[in-house]
Amino acid sequence: MKIAFCASEAFPFAKTGGLADVAGALPVALAKRGAHVKIFMPLYKGIKPQRMHSDYGYSKYSGVEIYFIKHDGYFRREGYYGTGKQDYADNAERFAFYSRATMKLMKDIDFTPDIIHCNDWQSAMVLVYAKTLYAYDNNFVKAKGVYTIHNLAYQGIFDGSDFAKLDLPWSYFNVKYLEFYGKINFMKAGIVFADAVNTVSNTYAKQIQMPEYGCGLEGVLKEKRRSLSGIINGIDYKVWDPAADKIIAKKYSAKSFAGKAENKKHLQKISKLKIDKDVFLLGMVGRLVEQKGVDILFHALNTMLKKYQIVILGIGDEKYHTLLKQKAKKFKNSFSLSWCFDEKMAHDIYAGCDAFLMPSRFEPCGLSQMIGYRYATVPIVHATGGLVDTVADVKRGGGGFVFEEYSSHALSVAVQRACEMFENKKEWAKLLKKITAYDYSWDKAAARYLELYSSLKKGV
Repeated sequence: MKIAFCASEAFPFAKTGGLADVAGALPVALAKRGAHVKIFMPLYKGIKPQRMHSDYGYSKYSGVEIYFIKHDGYFRREGYYGTGKQDYADNAERFAFYSRATMKLMKDIDFTPDIIHCNDWQSAMVLVYAKTLYAYDNNFVKAKGVYTIHNLAYQGIFDGSDFAKLDLPWSYFNVKYLEFYGKINFMKAGIVFADAVNTVSNTYAKQIQMPEYGCGLEGVLKEKRRSLSGIINGIDYKVWDPAADKIIAKKYSAKSFAGKAENKKHLQKISKLKIDKDVFLLGMVGRLVEQKGVDILFHALNTMLKKYQIVILGIGDEKYHTLLKQKAKKFKNSFSLSWCFDEKMAHDIYAGCDAFLMPSRFEPCGLSQMIGYRYATVPIVHATGGLVDTVADVKRGGGGFVFEEYSSHALSVAVQRACEMFENKKEWAKLLKKITAYDYSWDKAAARYLELYSSLKKGV
């Protein structure tokens, strides 16, 4: 089976979040199961392909071919999507170009995919062009389109005047296709033009059909419900494995957690916290925005930081930067804030913390809880989205601590329960042994995707 995998970022070439982890690992897992996969993504500044052609670059990584769409004016910039403070004003034009160029490149290299698999708003227009401009092209006439929603909150919404830059007939600027309250919505387009839509957990697939989580697209998704499904993401254990992790202070495995104690000491040292093996150390890595539960965490910090230590790594809304920075000044011995993204620091946090905080208001899938399992770092999560599908409370025989009500109080209670078990060393050791045996490898997810692809090819 031939698969064109389209994404705006893929690890290890470009990464801002979980999409890159998926795009870097899923194609490799698919290839191991016999699929012929080619990745198509922009050629950003800093990427050095193994070979360069006039309008694209080429590399091969873990058995998968990657084609980098070249356009220095659009992609040779400091940020992939914006400056850090705001998105680039020409993003509609940039990613429409990437999408058209991807279709053209597939034709130029004579690649006739069975499946065109697009991810999030940045590559959604690939499906639009496949079903419109290239609808009768022999290379693509039999190709089926799969569209994966990694986070519905980011839709690629642009001014209606940008439609003229998309090289599409104006007849597609209506409510049935790309139009969204007078604007253009790339994600809506991906959903509409896909043969199958999936998101990254079963629970999230159900939630996004409701107004509370649908972000204005719940109606479109309800119409697509018969071809809408959820497939849980996996973890690349070549990257996330404390027994082989060259980044962390000391390697360890489920056979012996002695090395984890060394990593905790190291994390406390580099975070300038009081070194204490008995204090309950909590970590958090990711975008520091309301979606991730930073609002309820902030209101719980005064109480929590008197009892526990917390290390936070990430970037996000400026208001949370200001508020959290104030807390970091007040609680110097128990709170560390790094307002950046640092891959090494992320590994140090997973390896050094006792528990991992995920108080998300909503969470399509989440990878941190699965990484935490592997690193014997217990997840504390809000019951939403993919967290429901991957974390069961210890009271129900699971491997984490789950709170139902989205509130600071409920979060604090869950952390307290986790700390009480942490202080019972025998029970905590049993819990760590249990969670490190969990298998969230990409092989399982790849099998599900291949089933989806096959059903489309058969017309099921």
